[in-house]
Amino acid sequence: MFVFQSKVICISNRDKQRDLQYVQEYKPENGNVSHLRVLLYGPVGAGKSSFINSVSNVLWGRMTIPALAKKSCSFLTYETFKIRKGKGNPKTFYPFVFNDVMGLEEGSDSGVHAEDIKLAMKGRVREGHKFNPLSPLSERDHGYNPTPSPDDRVHILVCVLSANSAEIKGSVLQKMKAIRETASDLAIPQMAIVTNIDAACAEIEKDLKNVYMSKHLKKKMTDFSSAVGIPMNCICPVKNYSQEIQINDEVDSLILSALRLIVDFGDDFIDNMQTLPAGQ
Repeated sequence: MFVFQSKVICISNRDKQRDLQYVQEYKPENGNVSHLRVLLYGPVGAGKSSFINSVSNVLWGRMTIPALAKKSCSFLTYETFKIRKGKGNPKTFYPFVFNDVMGLEEGSDSGVHAEDIKLAMKGRVREGHKFNPLSPLSERDHGYNPTPSPDDRVHILVCVLSANSAEIKGSVLQKMKAIRETASDLAIPQMAIVTNIDAACAEIEKDLKNVYMSKHLKKKMTDFSSAVGIPMNCICPVKNYSQEIQINDEVDSLILSALRLIVDFGDDFIDNMQTLPAGQ
């Protein structure tokens, strides 16, 4: 994790290659877990799906077909997104997967229910379940998983926020707080990713290396930290791929830095899963 500096620090290709090798070679040591599950949540339009696509681009070293382009724009279905590890047969995938749920919105009848995200963290939402904005999942529903496996559980919770958004509404913050409290009760590690940093700051848009110098971004991240309750050293700024047609080392470096922290935190939780009290 970087620290804001008063001078320019290069986002080096050496750091990119180091982090890339790290995540490429990652494998959970806990034999009961085949993949690390990452749950992304946050306000509507924060860039959750774009982050998954950006990770895919970085790991493939080129632009890839967006993972969510084939899906409905509402993201009401609980789906696991895997990233294929190169070409060839049989197909192999990286040992970390992502779940992206419908964005949190104001009001009780819009967006995904905080209760549904809580159940997802416990592994109690079946693959393919379609969330109902009017009614949270119950034990009577077909989409409820009564016997979650270690692979079904969420191993790290990642809040995705946009640096270019307005102040988060109070009702959305309350939903986020409820989700965070459940994650804390389950001992699930938490971090945040701040997207759209280039759109939020002209100096960063001019040169991505200025991410280390931007007072505007630092204040934005400090405000997020205070509002959401996530420490500054657990918040990563990134620029998602959006309009680019070729990969960029500086964009890759920030995404890989965030991905490495996700893997580290999630793997710590996986290592400790066998020692958690029953029911957690």
